[in-house]
Amino acid sequence: MQSFEQLSQQFSAHFNQKHFPPEPASLYEPNEYFLKAGGKRIRPVLCLMGNELFDEIKPDAWEMATAIELFHNFTLIHDDIMDNAPLRRGIETVPKKYGANTALLAGDVMLIAAYELMNNVSLTVIRRVQNLFNATAKEVCEGQQLDMDFEKLESVAFDQYLRMIELKTSVLLAASLKMGAILGGAGERNQNLLYEFGRKLGLAFQVQDDYLDAFGDPDKFGKQVGGDIVANKKTFLLIHAWETASASQKKELNKLIQDSSGDKVKKLIRVFKDCKADEWALELKNKFLDEAFGHLEDIAVLSKRKQPLKDLATYLIKRDH
Repeated sequence: MQSFEQLSQQFSAHFNQKHFPPEPASLYEPNEYFLKAGGKRIRPVLCLMGNELFDEIKPDAWEMATAIELFHNFTLIHDDIMDNAPLRRGIETVPKKYGANTALLAGDVMLIAAYELMNNVSLTVIRRVQNLFNATAKEVCEGQQLDMDFEKLESVAFDQYLRMIELKTSVLLAASLKMGAILGGAGERNQNLLYEFGRKLGLAFQVQDDYLDAFGDPDKFGKQVGGDIVANKKTFLLIHAWETASASQKKELNKLIQDSSGDKVKKLIRVFKDCKADEWALELKNKFLDEAFGHLEDIAVLSKRKQPLKDLATYLIKRDH
């Protein structure tokens, strides 16, 4: 069994090539620019790991992993348009550098390229992986819409937010693992357990992401710290602060949400700390991680084959960027 780092290096060598034709350069160069910035490549490597958990990595898994990575990057480009985000991976976002209209088309053509790659998967499995991919793609869009809807609401319940991030973040991690498992010949029970491992890992990952947005180091995080605060996004931190705040703290929260001054981020982070939202978020993250490990433990393969996934999960939720 190979580690995430080993498979990540192999996938990077496989992926780091031009994926688009030279013309029209105004359409395709933005995508090449964005892909060159790298990223963690977590989802495609999860597909490879899901395959290798059960069998040697099949050629189909490399095609599927590449399609997953292109799809993920499509979602990021469109997210950055909707969020008006200035930075991603430590560089200017595609809409910031090339304009929103070009970014929209560039993201669209990246999605199409992902579907083209899926056509290379063997006929014996393509229907199963494509059905899962399509269902997941729709769920990711649903999650993004809910995310935008929540920005317009005064408050969002914890369960509502949990469902949104499950759709927006967790399902693609879970599906990447399950698609790999399908390609590796896993039985249905093992496929579903691996999906649940990925789903809970995705929830832990998002809790950590919300935490880093407020408390991360911008040089390591590669994104604007407090970006969610500026955008008035409902996050685990804000929801918990709202649910546990005193009357005076709620009054301050309401005032800060309407605030557009340069001190907004600093002041809201102080309220988060006063409400102990930072400590609570770290506890919640560990709860989801423990549940993920429980599902992984139940998968009917030798424990030593699961170790790379355990190591990756531990790394992801203890990262500082």
